[in-house]
Amino acid sequence: QVRLVESGGGLVQAGGSLTLSCVGSGTSLAGFAVAWFRQAPGKEREFLARVGWSGDNREVADFVKGRFTISRHQDLNLVTLQMNNLEHEDTAVYMCHRGIWQTVKTGTGDLWGQGSQVTVSP
Repeated sequence: QVRLVESGGGLVQAGGSLTLSCVGSGTSLAGFAVAWFRQAPGKEREFLARVGWSGDNREVADFVKGRFTISRHQDLNLVTLQMNNLEHEDTAVYMCHRGIWQTVKTGTGDLWGQGSQVTVSP
């Protein structure tokens, strides 16, 4: 099956850090822009960050800027989201999404991951 796979979620204390990873399985993130989103229960999906196909272009949403960093790696099939100084309000399902730079932040690309739960305890 062609899919994106997130990993690295889990339970962390407020103030702690977590790094999420996204890889393509049966496909690849190489050559594509990638974005991270999250959705908490009862809330709308939120755009968090995006990175272009080469890693040269990056954007982080204002409400997590300074705490979250999106990165590409030597293996272009890997995109990570480093999350620092986590707050209880960051508790959500975190999803990666593949597309093109211009529109990936709108959630209109071609593939989504299943999502990875991040729970931040007070």
